[in-house]
Amino acid sequence: MSNLDRQPALSVCGGRGFVVAEPVRELLSPRTVRLGESTEVRRLLPNLGRRMVGAWAFVDHYGPDDIADEPGMQVAPHPHMGLQTVSWLHEGEVLHRDSLGSLQTVRPRELGLMTSGRAISHSEETPKSHSRFLHGAQLWVALPDAHRNVEPHFQHHAELPHVTAPGFDATVILGELDGAESPGSTYTPIVGADVTLTAGAEPRLPLNPDFEYAVLSMSGEAQVDEVPLLPGSMLYLGCGRTELPLRATSDASLMLLGGEPFEEEIVMWWNFIGRSNDDIAQARSEWMNGDRFGEVKGYDGPPIPAPELPGVPLKPRGRVR
Repeated sequence: MSNLDRQPALSVCGGRGFVVAEPVRELLSPRTVRLGESTEVRRLLPNLGRRMVGAWAFVDHYGPDDIADEPGMQVAPHPHMGLQTVSWLHEGEVLHRDSLGSLQTVRPRELGLMTSGRAISHSEETPKSHSRFLHGAQLWVALPDAHRNVEPHFQHHAELPHVTAPGFDATVILGELDGAESPGSTYTPIVGADVTLTAGAEPRLPLNPDFEYAVLSMSGEAQVDEVPLLPGSMLYLGCGRTELPLRATSDASLMLLGGEPFEEEIVMWWNFIGRSNDDIAQARSEWMNGDRFGEVKGYDGPPIPAPELPGVPLKPRGRVR
């Protein structure tokens, strides 16, 4: 998925110096952003208060939208580098095309994982024949320096492992949770899980005290460590936890995001993650000149042009504002 902001901020994030070393309850409010022709999303990361959770560097929540008579998601070809994109649906379908020739329809609770590495381009669209509702999340994972130039590749996993208990089911999207490990490729210690709760359930989710965590509410009403969390909001939890108490006041769905705090400082601008302003400027130039990122074939429309780079020098500002 693309960041379609025409004036994206050039920022540096990462580094352990800004990690909250103890448990906290920090509520992050979303910012509304238009995506493509007809989709509106709620952006939770990067946020005015926090830019990363582990290696998770970008989180959009969208829907549920009634698209019975609408085209749904239509995101034209655009580039990525230095990151992984994670497509996660609760309702609807998204057709993925990329410059490697991949063509895959991603459906609810299936993992669409694209590793951009040194360079890739892709498009995402709702198929012409589609379900009535579209509801999901799009997330980016920053690649560490040792792996940020890996060969690009796309993975689709229709079957993922589960952790279950009475009134509780967790699908492991990335990484490992309570002994269940996702088949998706990872490059840093990380976890992502989709948690489904039935009304009245009160599980305690096992956590790694060395990880920092956040929880995104997808639907329903639930309390996370006694904090009520409504759909489209996210609670940052810090580090140092061995378990997380949950309580569902209705049937609810949450996404658990966590990982070892990302040590490196990264520059994230538009759809690129690099290590310097020069990295970003070179990537932008190559995209606009038709170099490096390849061509997405089969999408009905032109690629998205890159915004202009800001005319200000890059100033490191860490993981939080």
